[in-house]
Amino acid sequence: MSSRANRPPMGIATQTSFENKIAYAEFLRQFENGVTTQVDASAPLLFDPKAQINASHPINRATEGTGYFDDIIYPISKAFEGVRRQNYILLSGEYLGSEWVTSTGYFYGHFKQPLFGIPPSHILAFLRFGEFHKMEFGKITETYVYLGLAELIIALGMWPLAQSQGYEGTVPGPATQDGILLQRSDPSVSRTSADLVEGMLKLLTTKDAAWRPYWDERMVWYGPGGLGSYATVDAFDAFQRPFETTFPGWGDGKEEGISGVGADCKAGDGDYAFLHGWKMITGIHVKPFLGIEPTGTRIFMRDCDWWRCANGKIIENWCMLDTLHLVLQLGRDVISEIS
Repeated sequence: MSSRANRPPMGIATQTSFENKIAYAEFLRQFENGVTTQVDASAPLLFDPKAQINASHPINRATEGTGYFDDIIYPISKAFEGVRRQNYILLSGEYLGSEWVTSTGYFYGHFKQPLFGIPPSHILAFLRFGEFHKMEFGKITETYVYLGLAELIIALGMWPLAQSQGYEGTVPGPATQDGILLQRSDPSVSRTSADLVEGMLKLLTTKDAAWRPYWDERMVWYGPGGLGSYATVDAFDAFQRPFETTFPGWGDGKEEGISGVGADCKAGDGDYAFLHGWKMITGIHVKPFLGIEPTGTRIFMRDCDWWRCANGKIIENWCMLDTLHLVLQLGRDVISEIS
């Protein structure tokens, strides 16, 4: 039996989720003219002064309360001249009594100045992002921002580790172009999506890949930099099973007596579902990974996903992983190597 079999079920979008999502969407509209004083002025209206702000390595922990803008958004705006933000998924939902909002898409612009230690290319560049915000009484109290820095480094031709076997590059939003859900979701549809995705997740790491029937044969997995993206169930299977066995015990670590690993949030919202865990997956490095020989190190993965469901199957999955944080645990500081 998979160690994931007893995972708590996903939540779904609630009335409070909808209200939070509208407030979050209004904040995101401030980005329509780029990153301006409007964004800076609007952030304190949504973020609690004590909000805990976290972001991908090398940021990790940002300044309490103001770090979302000061330590994440502002540096991106300085590095990318003429920066634009494109959101292609915007969802919300409740999990274990907590309400969350999430979005994903790209920042893009003329890469003119260094960004978090990455040298500029002086041409157009794209930076994928994923945001998860816990909301209480209309305010954001906890934030996690995933940044596709590994993808950016690969696009610049500066990646110092081995290449993945998949596609590495800018990935599209939903084929249906309906990922910005600003209406109330039908709870029954949200529950169906949540249960479909959770059913699949519980069967990851099974020897017979029992998760395969949950996916449409035309599925696409838009993976993070260093892992690559794959189309069709067979191509994804050829990536997924070796990845699992590279880190035995891949999962929540409960079978090894580890606690505190798992989802911070996961919920269904209409035909979509999402998940995030800042310590989502753990395992021991026993096979080569990105050219790094086995270290025997137990690693923890910062991981998040958004899924689109259709006709009772999962058809698209956007996954982000803090690849730089993962390989740092294996002794490779990519930022230092390219700076």
